[in-house]
Amino acid sequence: MICGLDEAGRGPLAGPVCAAAVILPADFPRDILGDSKKLTPAQREAAEKVIYQKSLAWGIGWASAVEIDEINILQASLLAMRRAFLDLRPPGADGPGLPPNLTPEEAVADGLYIPHIAVPCRALVRADSLIPEVMAASILAKTARDREMIRYSQLYPEYGYGKHKGYPTKAHREAIARYGPSPIQRMSFRVKG
Repeated sequence: MICGLDEAGRGPLAGPVCAAAVILPADFPRDILGDSKKLTPAQREAAEKVIYQKSLAWGIGWASAVEIDEINILQASLLAMRRAFLDLRPPGADGPGLPPNLTPEEAVADGLYIPHIAVPCRALVRADSLIPEVMAASILAKTARDREMIRYSQLYPEYGYGKHKGYPTKAHREAIARYGPSPIQRMSFRVKG
C-alpha cells in the first residue's frame, strides 16, 4: 500500500498551506483522477467526493500563515504533509487513526523533499500527475484550501480571496496596497508589482 502526499498553496501571498494524505484501494476508479491544477473546479469536487467515500484512508493537514512566516514555506509544506499523514483515517471514522491492516508500506510525496513520517517516504517530481494516490491527495488539498479561502473571503471581502485564493494576482496586490496586509497575510512573502 502506498500513501500519496501533496500540498496546495505554496505560492500565495495569503492563507495557509494545506496538505492531504491518501491511501487508495486497488479497485479505486482512477479515471476520475488527474493533475488537480488541470481539472476544473467541478471535476475536482466530484473527484473529492469519491476519494472521501472510496479511499482506504485520507487525512488533511494545515500550516498557518504565521507558521509559514516562522519556519518558511518549504518547512510549512512538509509540516502540513506530516499533519495530513497523522490525520489518516478510514472513510466514516470519527477521528484519525488507522487499523494495522491499513498501515502503508511507503509514502510518496510530490516534489523534491519528504516530510518526517513513520513510514519510508520518497520524493518524486510531478508525482501529482503520475501516481494515483498523489493525484488524489492533490485534489483533496486543493479543494480543502480553496474552500478555506472562500471562507476567508467572507471574513475579509475587500481582498477577493474567493476569486484568487490568495495568489499574487494584480487585484490581490492592489488590495494589499489599498487596505494593508490582511490578518492571514504571509508577511515573509514579498508583494511585487
